[in-house]
Amino acid sequence: MKVVAFNGSPRKEGNTALMIKKVFEVLEKKGIGCEFVQIGGEMIRGCRACGKCKELQSGKCIMDDDIINSCIEKMKEADGIIIGSPTYFASLSSETKALIDRCGYAARSSGNIFKRKVGAAVVAVRRAGALNVFQAINNFYLISEMIVPGSTYWNLGVARDINDFSKDEEGIRTMEILGENMAWLLNKL
Repeated sequence: MKVVAFNGSPRKEGNTALMIKKVFEVLEKKGIGCEFVQIGGEMIRGCRACGKCKELQSGKCIMDDDIINSCIEKMKEADGIIIGSPTYFASLSSETKALIDRCGYAARSSGNIFKRKVGAAVVAVRRAGALNVFQAINNFYLISEMIVPGSTYWNLGVARDINDFSKDEEGIRTMEILGENMAWLLNKL
């Protein structure tokens, strides 16, 4: 069993990465393999709405000059998917939005290839706006017919400066319980 996580923060070792790694700690203790993919800071274009993925039904994006098709393959191979994003102006990072749009459209155009996988959102926030980000990621999972586990709170951590998440006791516990619930669900499927 394997979970792949995508870090949409350009801060490679920032709070979003710390949150994902906290979930990974629990998953790995439960014997689930984990792969971390850095997308924040990459040059990823948004969807052009060209419709080629729908026309070709290949499960790929026609634009192949960035990491998106590699991300689609990683998602296809995984049993679970975590997408993490910082909150920028009450929304996703641009890389996270491009990932969702392009992977989502290519997957849906090929028969919802992520159907029945487990998906979890992880959101870093300074003060407000995280629920918009959380909802946007979960909307991707739900329209993809994926299964979304919860935690004791929305999957967010309050943090601004690098390593602030390590001071958010409730956020840490939320990520740990998310990992427990995700592992339980993966084992049931």
